[in-house]
Amino acid sequence: MTVALMWEARAAEGRGDALLAWVRERHLPARPLRREVLRAPGDRVLVITWWDAAYDAELPELPEPSGELVTRAVHRWRFESVEAQESPGR
Repeated sequence: MTVALMWEARAAEGRGDALLAWVRERHLPARPLRREVLRAPGDRVLVITWWDAAYDAELPELPEPSGELVTRAVHRWRFESVEAQESPGR
């Protein structure tokens, strides 16, 4: 089974680049199948990691950044993959 962990934080005013750099510097103790870092307006940063594991498996997650980097607590979600499709030509 493939499990996706999603980690999303909103940077403090003017700290979007610093939060993005902080995320890029974080290394997990185990290597996921895939890791993707995304950004959105409002200085939001999203990290999705994919794991070959059971839904309720204990998996490493990114920690909370320091308070001066974010405006609120990190939001976290866990999903299990039920279908995946590749685009033609990829």
